Amino acid sequence: MTLISVIIPAYNAQKTIKETIESVLKQTFPDFELIIINDGSQDSTLEIIQEIKDPRIRVFSYQNSRQAVSRNRGISRATGEYIAFLDADDLWTPDKLEKQLTALQTNPEAAVAYSWTNWIDESSQFLRRGSYLSFNGYVYPQLLQINFLENGSNPLIRREALETVGGFEPSLTPAEDLDLYLRLAARYSFIAVQSPQILYRVSSDSMSANLDNLESACLRVFARAYTDAPESLLPLKSYSLGNLYKYLTFKALAGTPKSKDSFAAAQYFWQAVKNDPQLLKARVSLKLLLQIATILILPAQEAQNLLRKSKLNNLNPLLGYIKLKTD
Repeated sequence: MTLISVIIPAYNAQKTIKETIESVLKQTFPDFELIIINDGSQDSTLEIIQEIKDPRIRVFSYQNSRQAVSRNRGISRATGEYIAFLDADDLWTPDKLEKQLTALQTNPEAAVAYSWTNWIDESSQFLRRGSYLSFNGYVYPQLLQINFLENGSNPLIRREALETVGGFEPSLTPAEDLDLYLRLAARYSFIAVQSPQILYRVSSDSMSANLDNLESACLRVFARAYTDAPESLLPLKSYSLGNLYKYLTFKALAGTPKSKDSFAAAQYFWQAVKNDPQLLKARVSLKLLLQIATILILPAQEAQNLLRKSKLNNLNPLLGYIKLKTD
């Protein structure tokens, strides 16, 4: 029996799956099994996986059922005392498993260890740092407001805790990660590894794709969470929603947005302001509104040229206004 089970769901991941697998095989902690769930890939994903020879790799193929189901299938196949998930386009630094395992073994009261995230592009080049937030112990109030784990490739989880709260809820895709983390945080302590060990890949296809689905799923996650949350946490809901819509606004305008993305960004921004009126006083809000207007008024190429020259397309400061209620 291995100590850690690593689960990678893979669907049409031929561009990235080899590099992702290699980032697991390079881990400084070697006692793991790597379970790859081939989720009905139609490209050469399976062939690439089969070319990699390592006795720790186990591959299972199914008809396409999407990521949450694939992760649950991986859990059912896992034998490890600890479980980690890695998306087929993300990467880990070599010390990820070792440091997270040490954190959990040093803090036996904790059920989840997580690290910081950096964002990378399609060529695995650094784009920007993540939030670098660290909360330890009972983190449920903070997690309700900000998903400081940031992605599904981050935590190492004690298997016993995962089995207690249940696996991923497929009906909440693409926010099933946040839903699981909240269920874990309601019952168990978390421990932070203060090091950027997750490299989260952002592709051109994912910049503004499926934001309506993400919005809908997150709203359902929050509805479930606040229904079960203690009454003392109900005032946090405006922070949850305000932060969600700031992030959606940023995502809608990331990359090379089109007119439809700007319309969506305007709607998300309005919802962000409704939940955080102070946002209107921020300098980044004027910048954001000018960017939206530029994309809507000018032809696409002219708009992008103007935004690049004026640096209006850098909206990273907007993420700095994602905030926590501290009192």
